[in-house]
Amino acid sequence: MSQLQRITVDPNQCGGRPCIRGLRIRVADVLDLLAAGAPREEILQDYPYLESDDITAALELAARHSDHPILRSA
Repeated sequence: MSQLQRITVDPNQCGGRPCIRGLRIRVADVLDLLAAGAPREEILQDYPYLESDDITAALELAARHSDHPILRSA
């Protein structure tokens, strides 16, 4: 089941960058923490207003944005 409904974009918040549930934590912030090796449990402890599904939503958004069509020439 998709968790993308947890991602919000508001031009008046965080420069219009994707955020988690209208909070002032950007998807990029969550992804940076994961990329640095922070376990999900540690992120949830450090940011108690985040939920596990928020992290899943950030990963889902990143996965969708990393996929692109492959163009082939004839």
